[in-house]
Amino acid sequence: MNRVTVFGGTGFVGCRVVRHLSVSTVTVRIASRHPARAEGDNAEQVIADAHDERSVEAAVMGADGVVNAISLYTEHGGDTFHSVHVEAAARIAGVARRAGVKRFVHLSGIGADPTSPSPYIRNRGEGEVAVQAAFPGAVVIRPAVMFAPDDAFLTTILGLLRTLPAYPLFGDGRTRLQPVYVDDVAAAIAQVLRQTQRPFPIYELAGPRVYSYGDLLRTIARTAGLRPMLVRVPFAFWNAAAGLAEILPHPPLTRNQVELMQIDTMVSGSRPGFGSLGISPRSLEEELKAMLKHTNEETQNTNEGRAR
Repeated sequence: MNRVTVFGGTGFVGCRVVRHLSVSTVTVRIASRHPARAEGDNAEQVIADAHDERSVEAAVMGADGVVNAISLYTEHGGDTFHSVHVEAAARIAGVARRAGVKRFVHLSGIGADPTSPSPYIRNRGEGEVAVQAAFPGAVVIRPAVMFAPDDAFLTTILGLLRTLPAYPLFGDGRTRLQPVYVDDVAAAIAQVLRQTQRPFPIYELAGPRVYSYGDLLRTIARTAGLRPMLVRVPFAFWNAAAGLAEILPHPPLTRNQVELMQIDTMVSGSRPGFGSLGISPRSLEEELKAMLKHTNEETQNTNEGRAR
């Protein structure tokens, strides 16, 4: 690979894919509607709209590999789950095939299901089908829920555990999940692009441990030195609360997030994963400890600066 175009290259996963690729001799083209400074000598920025075919064609031109890391968690305006996860994904894949791109990688998620009653989950699944129809041989990456120091998952839970006198559970807290470190997912995508042998059509990527939601909260709290009271809250309440929250410009909770919390999101065991790519995923506890240590050091340095 000499040149790779990453759609959504300024996003949560995309920016990390760019970072992993740009440390090598690969030239990385960051395709996004919102331009940002390209880091590294091998990275370049191009403004591209996935809803416009000519814009996609210009972004793909001359690329050996293409990554679609565009995602949408809340519908707004013309950006719907179907327009982004199905139509735009198929458009990018089709343009890439016609341009002679050698390898196409599409970011999806564990739990994606074209038969699901949930629009978000269903459109994720339909997007996988559309991409593989538009680009035969496309590689689908299905990560579990991803965490990082700058995420909206782990940091939100930690903040609420520190603030709330009682932490509300989704249902009875038995939903199982297998959180994965986002940098490991990005490294896997980069490895799929680099490897010379033919990749598998679908990879499921998750961390080394399966938790129930309740156990995950207790693990995070224990690592942070907290002892929260966990309270069961029915999913009907969460759906109603999320419906109201979606009125806000930046909702703290959406109905698709509630829907995802009602299904287990862990590897099936029948698909290849990190092991097939020679990657050992890092544990949530390991990264949380590193994050807390870094935060404590920053706080200490800030306090020392004020004391001077």
